Amino acid sequence: MPNVDLILGADSSRKRSVRTEPTQRRSSQRLDALLDAAADIVDESGFERLTTQMVAERAGASIGTVYRYFPDRVAVVNALRERAIRRYRERVADDAERTAPATWWQLIDLALDACISMYREEPGFAVVHAGRRDRAEDDEPEFAARMARLISEEFEIELGDDELRFRLGIALEVGHSLVNRAFERTVDGDEVYLAEARNLVRSYLFEHVGTPHAASNAA
Repeated sequence: MPNVDLILGADSSRKRSVRTEPTQRRSSQRLDALLDAAADIVDESGFERLTTQMVAERAGASIGTVYRYFPDRVAVVNALRERAIRRYRERVADDAERTAPATWWQLIDLALDACISMYREEPGFAVVHAGRRDRAEDDEPEFAARMARLISEEFEIELGDDELRFRLGIALEVGHSLVNRAFERTVDGDEVYLAEARNLVRSYLFEHVGTPHAASNAA
């Protein structure tokens, strides 16, 4: 069974977008309600049109409540992105624990499937890739590094750690970008683009990483 803690782990030094971290259940529920409202607005109108006033009105909260947690609309978008990324990691970890992938490719394929499912099921998930070129930070290399470490520990891989991280980073960047494009084209995801995402990621990794083998610690 894969060590899913490697997927779930987060860097405590990363800057967070929430101004005040909730310490009580009621505060956490209020924060989630604000982010749920922001997610609905993003899905309806796009992240570019999101404002703190729109979030307050949709959530049935005062603008002061919004500013208690977020200094501006950018912080709202970043917090929504952070929550979506966390939920994506949890989805990958849960699926990996449930299915116990026998090869590294099954793990990568599982991660792509999870990304597709999140677009379909998680409101506002498109914000993960929205405006990425304007971001100073990028979660993709960190996630790729964690996946690379997991693959190195669980499966037979000839590549060194740095090379594997680089190759997985490229593959996930391409795959997730095509998945994002698929959902820009149709609300349910353009199946041609989704299939091509898998094909390109598979071809690239098979060329640079090699043929998948069963887990090195498999019985």
